[in-house]
Amino acid sequence: MIVLKKYNVLICNYKYMTNILRINKNLTETQKLVIDSVKSFCKAELKPRVIKDYKNELEDKGLFKKFGEMGIFGPTIKGYGCLGESYKTYGLIAKEIESIDSGYRSMYSVQSSLVMGPIYNYGNNKIREKYLPKLSSGDYVGCFGLTEPDFGSDPSSMTTKAIKCNDHYILNGNKTWISNSPIADVFVVWAKHDNVVKGFVLDRGMNGISTPKIEGKLSLRTSVTGMINLDEVKVPAENELNIVGMRGPFSCLNNARLGISFGVLGAAEYCIEKSIEYSLNRKMFGQLLAEKQLLQMKLANMTTEYDLALLSCLHVADKVDLNEYTPDMISLIKRNSCQKSLEIVRTCRDILGGNGISEEYEVFRHLCNLETVNTYEGTFDIHSLILGNSLTEKKAF
Repeated sequence: MIVLKKYNVLICNYKYMTNILRINKNLTETQKLVIDSVKSFCKAELKPRVIKDYKNELEDKGLFKKFGEMGIFGPTIKGYGCLGESYKTYGLIAKEIESIDSGYRSMYSVQSSLVMGPIYNYGNNKIREKYLPKLSSGDYVGCFGLTEPDFGSDPSSMTTKAIKCNDHYILNGNKTWISNSPIADVFVVWAKHDNVVKGFVLDRGMNGISTPKIEGKLSLRTSVTGMINLDEVKVPAENELNIVGMRGPFSCLNNARLGISFGVLGAAEYCIEKSIEYSLNRKMFGQLLAEKQLLQMKLANMTTEYDLALLSCLHVADKVDLNEYTPDMISLIKRNSCQKSLEIVRTCRDILGGNGISEEYEVFRHLCNLETVNTYEGTFDIHSLILGNSLTEKKAF
């Protein structure tokens, strides 16, 4: 009843997904209820606008308010207007959102995992109370500043500096490819102080912050991306996060990667369903495409990879909820989900022929998005090296 009241939607007969392994049978009633609510939200609020948002490269802070009204930002956080639910629930929410578009899921997971997460886990009570309620409600937009112009896959080599001066720090440096930054109110920024990486919470009112938009993106166009330029930014010492070293940003990234691992499967699922629908209506040489052996084999292969990837994600999410996970588990599912989803959507594009590149069928938009999602927060190759290190105990990077 609490969830129903919070989401304020009519709950219809639960029908989570079509899959051979009937994975939905293992979800709790609360999880089913939450996902049904998110599915209704996505259908009502995101689906009607996605093509226009993608064309226009969305810069709408109002959409954060809509997410906030749903109460789904920071769903694993207890208090501050958040759900206090499991990481499995978080992943399933991300999956529903990304079934509409990866850009929407990016803005959602950045706000939830990369901004609210570190403030909740490593911030003091004062900055928790200052920022979390407004981030949860969508009144504030947050972003996460780690990647720099010369350091993406090697963030420990960052050059952004923090100098301690009595009761404050002075930050200088540049971050790039930062989701939400042009419209952000709150910035979680990582910088080196005495050659040790530390995290800081900044806000738009601090002098010396500029956030130019990165123009000309051909992917993830339903979320805005930019830079964070820091020029002698004075940050109160109380805004320092209580974590040192790369363990801080990597712990945030692991939570976000969990959401990505689920999310991309939402895009894959949508495209599989679109391909099935298309094959049941399209005729070739006097027969429905669905009656062709080659087509059925492709659908069987895609569904197999999808189901197995989702099972892996659910297993790892359970481990995270029990605090029994290791970082290589996250690398395995991020690497696998992104690569398999990309392969699935490429196959779906092929099944639809020329229609596969039409905005009406939406598959090509998902394909363009997944090319980027396969890259950010650790490329396929980087996660391969993480897994290789885990297997051999030898670093190759």
